[in-house]
Amino acid sequence: MLFCFKNHSKQLIGQNLVDSKTVLITGAAKRIGATIAEHLHETGMDIIIHHNTSDKEAHRLVKKLNEIRPDSATTVQANLEQQESYSSLINNSIKFKGKVDVLINNASAFYPTPINKLNDAQWNEIINTNLKAPLFLSQLAASSISKNNGCIINIADIHANKPLKDHPIYSLSKAGLIMLTQSLAKELAPKIRVNAISPGAITWPDNMDENSKKIILEHTAMKKTGCMEDISKAVLFLINDADYITGQVLNIDGGRTLY
Repeated sequence: MLFCFKNHSKQLIGQNLVDSKTVLITGAAKRIGATIAEHLHETGMDIIIHHNTSDKEAHRLVKKLNEIRPDSATTVQANLEQQESYSSLINNSIKFKGKVDVLINNASAFYPTPINKLNDAQWNEIINTNLKAPLFLSQLAASSISKNNGCIINIADIHANKPLKDHPIYSLSKAGLIMLTQSLAKELAPKIRVNAISPGAITWPDNMDENSKKIILEHTAMKKTGCMEDISKAVLFLINDADYITGQVLNIDGGRTLY
């Protein structure tokens, strides 16, 4: 049996445990992205909050984080539907601390596209945001991430394997993201680890009725919803404690994929 002991190269400053990692999180102004940002910030990481239209929320979060620890967070704006914005997003992120050690592809477009109503504009918005952006952002950030044996984490969805009714474009975009995770894990090894997290019932869509929620929970082994902290804790694990894990998908779904 082999035993492996790791040095996370952290240092104590006063009573605070500080980690020098710089993390770029797309779609981090609200919801799961914001929770991930706050959780990683608590561990001493520097955080880059990407947003598109959620300008007020992004700046409010950055202000909050910088009040806790000065110059520890910043914001970058980019429309992930537009490929021409990808280079500036990565370049501006690197300028913050001179590097990006971790890329978390969290931003996602999600709404129904019934087969009899879907159109090209919906395809472009969902595919570009959910799949194209993670690919090209990973490509552009790889040089910086590789310098410190960093990692990429893609936030997928359990519907990558079992499609969600009336959401064919969204479901296939997340299925593509799973394959992208596995492909990048091969392409970027051994310097960069690439993994994915697939949430289940963590947050409800705004327009979901109570009966639909009940049906979902009846088909979830734990019989309850998760919380956004379940995702952020898994992200922290993949960053700090998963040196020998790459190309994997971690389902955080309370056992829903068992049904």
